[in-house]
Amino acid sequence: MVEKVYVTYNEVHKLCQASADRILNDFKPNLMIAIGGGGYVPARILRSFLKRPTAPNIPIQAIGLSLYEQLPSSNPSNPVEAPGTKVTRTQWLDLSSLEMANLVGKNILIVDEVDDTRTTLEYAVKELQKDVQTAADKLGTHEKTQFSIFVLHNKDKTKKGHLPKDMMDDERYLAARTVSDVWICYPWEATDIDEHDRLAASQAKY
Repeated sequence: MVEKVYVTYNEVHKLCQASADRILNDFKPNLMIAIGGGGYVPARILRSFLKRPTAPNIPIQAIGLSLYEQLPSSNPSNPVEAPGTKVTRTQWLDLSSLEMANLVGKNILIVDEVDDTRTTLEYAVKELQKDVQTAADKLGTHEKTQFSIFVLHNKDKTKKGHLPKDMMDDERYLAARTVSDVWICYPWEATDIDEHDRLAASQAKY
């Protein structure tokens, strides 16, 4: 049976708060790209902690990627999901607009909720790097665009996906917390938030 761990909104808020100084001082993001749907809420919370006096809020753009698939379950009211084998785009940046040009030369923070197999993060980084390079070529510029990653939870397991060596060497990857290979239930997935919080209160904190 898959072990489930329930995380509350308060816990997510505090994980973002605890990570903000490192992100602000080391990554210096000009823009965030949230991977939907799990990266939306952490990115929005994080933006409040990254706000500097007199500076505008850091913009958030969104992409949608799907890797997980639902598995058969003996309890239909308690479905279990597992990583699939193929990343599917459900939403992407508009390559025909100014969006891509606005990414060139920026420090971009990619935000997601969990690093499980790393397949989704690998796909996001590779595709965004490729698209930004295409935009830079069109603009005729050699400005460097730097990507960093923030996740709430990193699962301590062998990864199928890989991130760029320079990103890992430069420590431009940050997980607020590393956990064992459990199924993490986030509050935005809950249909009964009171029951979700009750289950969270009854177990060890992650």
